[in-house]
Formats: sequence, structure tokens, C-alpha cells
Amino acid sequence: MLSAAPVERAFVAGATGFTGREVVRALRARNVETIAHVRPGSKALAKLAPVFEGLGASVDTTPWEPAALAETMRRLRPTLVFALLGTTRKRAKAEDGLSAKEAYERIDYGLSAMLLRAVLDAGIRPRFVYLSSLGVKEGATSPYFAVRARFERELRESGLPYTIVQPSFITGDRDEPRPAERIGAHIADAGLSLLGALGAKRLSARLRSIDAPALADILVTSALSPEKEGKTLRLDDVR
Repeated sequence: MLSAAPVERAFVAGATGFTGREVVRALRARNVETIAHVRPGSKALAKLAPVFEGLGASVDTTPWEPAALAETMRRLRPTLVFALLGTTRKRAKAEDGLSAKEAYERIDYGLSAMLLRAVLDAGIRPRFVYLSSLGVKEGATSPYFAVRARFERELRESGLPYTIVQPSFITGDRDEPRPAERIGAHIADAGLSLLGALGAKRLSARLRSIDAPALADILVTSALSPEKEGKTLRLDDVR
């Protein structure tokens, strides 16, 4: 029996990341036509392109240049755009010699903003799905939270349909070890389980860590849900 034809086309920016790979997998599991974006020259391209193609996704290597990205959006006309972009202090210093503040500005904010502007310049109206972080709010002093708050505001003001998801710790087997994050998540989850048992179930659901496959499922399910359009979702809204 032939499977149903895809009714959506998703463009996944940040597809080679920890969560992005799982988003590609979750989209294909739902028969969504999927384009996994990998920057030209990425060390992950040779390794992950066959994986994505094996899932039935296609790979796009448009450079991070405004005109090129806008042309790709015009050509592909995705109905869903996932912005799963970010870096870490360690990676920024090792690969680009950037301070954390510079890296968050250039990558976490800069690439997401470039993608948003490319969509607007292409004259299309996909659902724009943004992976943010719990703790993001206007007036945040942390550079990490501040750039994400700025992008969230720009996305809401863009006029595009959107969904923003704000998870807490994301756990699992990363290419880049983060022992402090893993230990912190374990300790926090133990305390939150106790809070949940004492009746604070919603708070516990909001703050508990989540692994990448579960988060990807939430991102994709929310992207495909009409009720989640125009919403900023914390994990207690969707667990």
C-alpha cells in the first residue's frame, strides 16, 4: 500500500545539532517532506548527509548569506521552518576564537535572525518554529537569555505564524561532552520529582530535563498543531 503524500514541507536549520537530528527523524516519521540544512564545510556533512538521506530527507547546503538563503526559501517554499541554532562557550572559543557574548550574538541570535529575514524576503508564510530556552524574558542580563529574548520579540512582531518552545535542560549523548550540565540536570530532576510528589506537578513538569528525542517530538507535534500557533510553550504546557 502506498503511503499518503506529504502535506507539509519542513526546512530544518540546525539539523546537525543534538536536537536537530532528532527533529529530522521525527518529521520523517510523520511523512513530512524534510530538508535538513547543513552549512557548507561543516565537519558533520559527510557523516550526517547519508543518515538524513536514509531517513528520506534531502540535504541543503545553502551558505549562511542573506541573499542565498532568501533565494533558497523562495525556491523551496517550506510550510514549516525550524530554527534550532545555538552554540556553547567551549565550542565558540575552540572553533571561532569568540567570547561567549560574541558567539551568542553571532550564532544564537544572528543566524536565527538571518533565517527569519530570509523567509520574510522570500514572501512566504511558513510556521516558524523556534527552539528557545526556559528563563528567556525581556530585560534578561545573561547574554545567552538576552539574545534569545530579542529574537523572540522579533519573531512575534514579524507577522509570521510561529511557535516558540522553551525547554529547560536537554539531556542525552552529545558529540560534545557536558558533564556539568548532565550532573546539574540529574540533581535538579531528583529535587523536582520530590516537588511533584508533594503536589507541585506543573512546576516539576516545567523544570525537569528532557532528552532530545522527546523534545523533538514536542517540537514537531507543536509545529503541526493549529492550536499551538502563536504560542510560547514551556514543557508543562506540552508534556
